[in-house]
Amino acid sequence: MSENDPSHDGERGPARSVAVRPGPTAEPAQSRPSEAQDSEVRDSEANDGAAQDDAAQPKGLVGSIRSRLARPEVRQTLLKAGFLAALLVAGGLLVWLLTSLLASATMQSANRPEAGAAEPSAAPPAASPRPSLPLASVGPLDFRVGDCFKDFDPEASKSTIVACTTDHSAQLVAVTHYAGGDGYPGRDALKTRARETCQTAALTEKSNAYNLNYRLAYPSTASWAKGDRRVDCYVTASGNIIKASLLP
Repeated sequence: MSENDPSHDGERGPARSVAVRPGPTAEPAQSRPSEAQDSEVRDSEANDGAAQDDAAQPKGLVGSIRSRLARPEVRQTLLKAGFLAALLVAGGLLVWLLTSLLASATMQSANRPEAGAAEPSAAPPAASPRPSLPLASVGPLDFRVGDCFKDFDPEASKSTIVACTTDHSAQLVAVTHYAGGDGYPGRDALKTRARETCQTAALTEKSNAYNLNYRLAYPSTASWAKGDRRVDCYVTASGNIIKASLLP
């Protein structure tokens, strides 16, 4: 067999035998496959076609679903549907959260005590001027914020109130009151409240011209039993040397 025999030019398919007769005039006669070989080739082609048909058509319902899910347009549709479902869930959770917060705020507002039920403010009342001065023999429970006193004696049951533009030795600068139904808090608590009351008093710069002291006054157990609920803060000087009101 010559080297140029086309049947051996690369492996294109099954090799076919060639009969060669001796002599220069002899023409090669290519042998033909037998009927059995032809039949096997046809059977193989038929089997290949059947296999291709089976591969092209999915087997059963599961195969059909898998085939549809493999399509790009189906995947995009499923992704869009999943994203939309996630948005709906997130929106539902947000609405639920806002509703819960609103309901909680409403309940807190409903349970909040009314403004009228709040405890009295510790802020001192405004000064109330007297219609005419001086006034003698005035009791401590009748003192008003801003009153100025001549010859002030904190232990005395009565005092003389004078105009603050005249010489005086003390001025009532702040007052707070306990509620009428409160129980007696004790001496230490009363003293603490009196000091806090003095801290709320805002004095003018004129107070810097005097050597002043704070004087506290609060109920005793006996006066508390009689209805005394006020706590007073005075500023005092040694002698009637103050010549102006020390409150704004």
